[in-house]
Amino acid sequence: MNQNARIAIVDDSISALTYMAELVTAMFGTDTAIPFTDPVAALKWCGGHDIDVIIVDYVMPDIDGLQFIEKIRALPSRVNVPLVMVTTSDDRDVRYQALQLGATDFLQKPVDRIEFVTRIRNLFTLSRHHQQTADYAVHLAEDVRRATRDIVDREQETILVLSRAAEYRDNETGLHLLRMSRYCRFIAERLGLPADEIDIIQAAAPMHDIGKLGIPDHVLLKPGPLTDDERRIIERHPQIGWDILADSKARLLQVAGDIALYHHEKWDGTGYPRGVAGQAIPLVGRIVIVSDVFDALTSRRPYKEPWPLDDACAYLRDNSGTFFDPRCIDAFFNAMDDVHGVLKCHRQSDGT
Repeated sequence: MNQNARIAIVDDSISALTYMAELVTAMFGTDTAIPFTDPVAALKWCGGHDIDVIIVDYVMPDIDGLQFIEKIRALPSRVNVPLVMVTTSDDRDVRYQALQLGATDFLQKPVDRIEFVTRIRNLFTLSRHHQQTADYAVHLAEDVRRATRDIVDREQETILVLSRAAEYRDNETGLHLLRMSRYCRFIAERLGLPADEIDIIQAAAPMHDIGKLGIPDHVLLKPGPLTDDERRIIERHPQIGWDILADSKARLLQVAGDIALYHHEKWDGTGYPRGVAGQAIPLVGRIVIVSDVFDALTSRRPYKEPWPLDDACAYLRDNSGTFFDPRCIDAFFNAMDDVHGVLKCHRQSDGT
């Protein structure tokens, strides 16, 4: 038998306790029987230690067997531990109560050796099988989590690569994507969004300009000012991004589609391509609008020097309620310590 078995025995009768402990020792080896004459002490010990089977007498001072069963089953970690109540009573009401409270089996005093050994051995086997099943479920869940994480990581890597392709066509850097996606995360966190939504927003944000892949080079890469017709062409890139992403069944790409479509809208309705206003702009779009503009202002571009941080922050504040959702602006400034950390980490690498 397994030498690591642990069988707790609770009985205020020394003779009965000794006899049952000897039977357990004969079955499983020394140090496997854990005897208690005090049910309160037994409850405390069983609550803090791994246990295979619990044997408890019905008639005891302070806490009787029924009360003991009720208290032990109230512990989430002890809901499934086999529990045997030992009683001299043939009262069916007592047994019914014990069953309702969570007793697994019964033994009659005086304890019959063969019956005791058979039932405890069977319950020990049941307990170990249950534990093995629980352990397997934990390992399986961890394997699934790791596999899912690997899939998500590969998906996000693919998204980042495709997003960089769009950015590089516009003479921007991959670090812009990393910075603005981090800013999106900070805003989403301060808005109190669920953790899974925060992860999706951060992962999807780099796809905001994927529609630039559909803009002709002579317009997208034009070094000088754009004509009205050229501006109308470049203002099509949000719709193109939506058209690329919107039919996906993947939640991540659906969110990316919303971001692509709405990231040039404005709170007051003067943005493009649809001219929607306020909360008609999906929240993910409003979050990305703030993050994208802030990073554009504070980064070097071929056509401009980076704005000083104070000037960029002043621009966000001054345009809260017109260009930007005020709640997103408040959330952004509540995250300024984190924003400073991103700027410090990335701006030197980006040459700014």
